[in-house]
Amino acid sequence: MRLKDKRAIVTGAAQGFGAGIAAKFASEGARVVVADINGDGAAAVAAQIGNGAVAQAVDVSDAASVVALADMAGRVDILVNNAGVTHLPGAMEDISEADFDRVLAVNVKSIYLMARAFVPGMKARGSGAILNIASTAGVSPRPRLNWYNASKGWVITATRTMAVELAPAGIRVNALNPVAGETPLLKSFMGEDTPEIREKFLSTIPLGRFSTPEDMGNAACFLCSDEASMVTGVAMEVDGGRCI
Repeated sequence: MRLKDKRAIVTGAAQGFGAGIAAKFASEGARVVVADINGDGAAAVAAQIGNGAVAQAVDVSDAASVVALADMAGRVDILVNNAGVTHLPGAMEDISEADFDRVLAVNVKSIYLMARAFVPGMKARGSGAILNIASTAGVSPRPRLNWYNASKGWVITATRTMAVELAPAGIRVNALNPVAGETPLLKSFMGEDTPEIREKFLSTIPLGRFSTPEDMGNAACFLCSDEASMVTGVAMEVDGGRCI
């Protein structure tokens, strides 16, 4: 029960890594707000993980929606910025402006909006843990995902500067860098889900498998728990050795 009596928000938690993180947090005693643009999916996850979990539909790229989430949640001890999107693989100059704007709004602007909504409360209490979900794409980028890679590089830099600024207020800020995982985004990363393309991806991961929601939940739980009270500004790779 490492997160007993903690109140946590996990965005993008209706599926994939977010659902894995929410489930782990609930199993460790946290009361979780399962936040996602897919309200029905969020409600299903909240019902499944139990321990008083509640669901909230939110568009993390929209300021009014984030404010509504903050009003609903009240006191928050742990904030996980997990919601993210990508564009399909393609030459950087061929990615549409609409896709570029969507990637930056969901992956980048959302962290600013969530910080604006939740950091003041954490400062007032003198404590808090923020976890941003970045990617190995921000450390060792693959071609043809240029603007997604760039957005995750921003997340890593933002995590470090947030950590430095918020440390005097008792707030820790860390990031996780997963490799591609068995989530709905996998097909988007690959462009096409075939055995050959999967094998090509897996050949770059020394441990020979994709990240799982359980992997992410375990790492997130450590970084957001008091066990990591001296850890801030870290971008931890959960990647089976891909970035070595």
